[in-house]
Amino acid sequence: MKFFSANLSNLRELYINQLQMLLSTERQIIHAIPKMIEKAGDLQIKQALQSHLQETEVQVRRLEEILRQTTGEAEMVKCKALAALVEEAENMIQDASDESVRDAAIIAAIQRIEHYEIATYGAVRHFAQILGESTPAQLLDQTIKEEGHADHLLSSIADRVNPYAQKAA
Repeated sequence: MKFFSANLSNLRELYINQLQMLLSTERQIIHAIPKMIEKAGDLQIKQALQSHLQETEVQVRRLEEILRQTTGEAEMVKCKALAALVEEAENMIQDASDESVRDAAIIAAIQRIEHYEIATYGAVRHFAQILGESTPAQLLDQTIKEEGHADHLLSSIADRVNPYAQKAA
């Protein structure tokens, strides 16, 4: 893991830097999701998170493959934005004393993370396309679709488990 700021003088360097940050992002998520599974009260949330954890492990392998093909190694650069999102999620979950509120907090936290990932993967996919990296662009697109699916699934679960949403309907 790099500890100093990268000197990003061209698009290829930015592309590699962002791939390395995505690798950090996914590894941080792999560390955070089990804690959320443990705290979730709703079985469907637990199952969705478990499924997403397995999907995230595949996404890590994809990123490692892209980085090895691009740079020869799967080095990562710490993603500070994801670290902040995870810390915020942990605080929200810890502060929620009611199980349904905690489940809503878990869903909200994971969706924030999903939206961050979708945006970042979208930018990196675009960089790959500009650089003529068609195979990595396809792999990144596959991940974007998986992240979008996870987001939609969580939205449908939120509508079902959130008692406040049911009262407003």
